[in-house]
Amino acid sequence: MRKQPEKRLPKKAIQVWRIQNTFDTLLFALIPIGYYFGQAYIFESFYEWITFALVGIVALYGIVRVGIWPTIQWHRFRYEVFDDEIDIQQGVIIVRRTLVPMVRVQHVDTDQGPILRRYKMAAVSITTAATTHKIPTLFIEDADSLRDQIAALASVQEDE
Repeated sequence: MRKQPEKRLPKKAIQVWRIQNTFDTLLFALIPIGYYFGQAYIFESFYEWITFALVGIVALYGIVRVGIWPTIQWHRFRYEVFDDEIDIQQGVIIVRRTLVPMVRVQHVDTDQGPILRRYKMAAVSITTAATTHKIPTLFIEDADSLRDQIAALASVQEDE
């Protein structure tokens, strides 16, 4: 059996994921808010206890998604780039290991949203004919050098 990939994401990824997951949780919190206003002002026959149950579910979801999940996700995510393939391991509950052959790589991008830009980080997207694989939250310099390394290795493989 093949050993695990050795490279990890920077520890700063945990903080970035917590911020991103906070925004997800706030969007999810619109459900009990909408139910409350619908129950209070439109349909007065709705059950009030459902509002409290929904608030509890959102609170539990927020605790897990913001407080616990990013740390476990960081511990599980690993990657490594070889001359002929890219090895990516990810997942918390279901751990998925992906080998991307260099001959299948069509192009490599770096993505940077507002939160990643704030922390001077970027994600590397590796596109094949079938799908896109992502290495999230690397520092910009590391993401750029990884993108260039994969692009160089993929073009060498195509020439042979």
